[in-house]
Amino acid sequence: MLRGLATINYWAADHRAAVRWYAELLGVAPYFERPGYAEFRLGDYQHELGIIDSRYAPRPPAPEPGGVIAYWHVDDVAAALERLQELGAHIYEALTVRGEGFITASVVDPFGNILGVMYNRHYLELLGAAPQS
Repeated sequence: MLRGLATINYWAADHRAAVRWYAELLGVAPYFERPGYAEFRLGDYQHELGIIDSRYAPRPPAPEPGGVIAYWHVDDVAAALERLQELGAHIYEALTVRGEGFITASVVDPFGNILGVMYNRHYLELLGAAPQS
């Protein structure tokens, strides 16, 4: 039934600042933009990360971050966490070893969204098994 991530959306009251922040973090410009919406393609499978002006949110933002945490695979969680903090993100969950080959951490970006990073050996195993084009 669930086949993979199509788009992860983050909301931001200051949409332009959020797009600039994520472009700096990711090292790429959005590949698609409309007023109040920008989309980045990321990683090995070109998953989409959308940044949406919070005035389009289906309900008012919660006063505190919470909810689901989507974890993006990174090769070095400590380095990713350091870079995120340099750019103004704040620790939500400190670096945590979850078992052999599984390390997680998460931050709250300057716009109130939780961004998870994870080293996940299963991700790398699947990537290695993916057909090469």
